[in-house]
Amino acid sequence: MAKKVKEGRKLKSLPPYNKISPYIMVLRNDAQNFIRDSINVDKAEEYIRKKRNEGLRGFGMLHLLVASYVRTVSQRPAINRFIRGQRVHARNCIEVMLTIKKEISLDSPDTCLKLLFRPEFTADEVYAVIQNAIDESRGDETDFDGLAKALNYIPGLFMKATVSFLKTMDYFGLVPRKLTLLSPFHGSMAITSMGSLGIPPIYHHLYNFGNIPVFIAFGAKYFKNELKLDGTVERNKYIDYTVVTDERICDGFYFASALKVLKDCLYNPDKLDTPPETVLEDIR
Repeated sequence: MAKKVKEGRKLKSLPPYNKISPYIMVLRNDAQNFIRDSINVDKAEEYIRKKRNEGLRGFGMLHLLVASYVRTVSQRPAINRFIRGQRVHARNCIEVMLTIKKEISLDSPDTCLKLLFRPEFTADEVYAVIQNAIDESRGDETDFDGLAKALNYIPGLFMKATVSFLKTMDYFGLVPRKLTLLSPFHGSMAITSMGSLGIPPIYHHLYNFGNIPVFIAFGAKYFKNELKLDGTVERNKYIDYTVVTDERICDGFYFASALKVLKDCLYNPDKLDTPPETVLEDIR
C-alpha cells in the first residue's frame, strides 16, 4: 500500500446527531463503550492447523482475528472511521496497531508495529504482512523505535509543551502523514493478546491522543463443560475477547452488525481464503 495515501476524508452526509455527538462527547474517553464476548474455537483451531500445514509458520489466533477484522471492514466500512477536530472522517486504508516484545523475556523492550492492509486481503495476505513486520522488528531498530528515541532526547521540561503542540496539530490534521504512519495512536484498530500471557483479556482504554476508535483484546483458551439438549455434557474450548469502541463513529446497531460479521468469519474461517465478493465503501 502506498504510503502517500491520505489518512482519511471528512464525511459530509452524516445524520445531524452523528455530527453533533463529537462536540458533546469531546474526548474519546467520554465515548467509550465496552463489550465482552466469547467464541468457540473448534473451527478456528482446525483452520489454524490447516494453515500451518500449508506452510504458514506460526499462524495463530492473532492472524485469524486480524484477517477477520479486515474482512469485517470490507463489509462494514463505518467501523473504520475516526474523529478529528470534532468531525467524523472515513479512513482511506486499514491500519492495525500491534505491540510486541522484541524478545521473549521480561526485560525485553516493547515495540509498536503499524500494519497496513487492503479490505480485499485474504488470510494468507494478512499473515504475510504481520510476519514480515514481526521478522523485521526482531532485527535492527524499527522506524517506531527511532521516533521514540528521538522524542526521548527532549528534556522533560519541554516534553509537555511538545505533546500539547502535537495534539493541536493533530486536531487540525496538520501532523505529517509520515508521522501518523509511525504513531501507535493513529489507526483503524489496536489489538493485544493476553492469551500469550495466559490471562483473561483486559478492557483496554482508548487514547485521547490520536484517533484509534477500536481496541480489541483476547485471552487464553479455556474449556467449558456444556449441557446438551439430550442431557449429555460436552466439553468445548473457548476464547474470551473484549472490544472497546468509540461510539461517535457509528451507532450501536451498526457496531452490533459489524460484530456479527466478525464472529461469522471466526466461525467460518475458510471464507477468508478468498477475497470478498464485494467491498463496500463508506458514505461521502
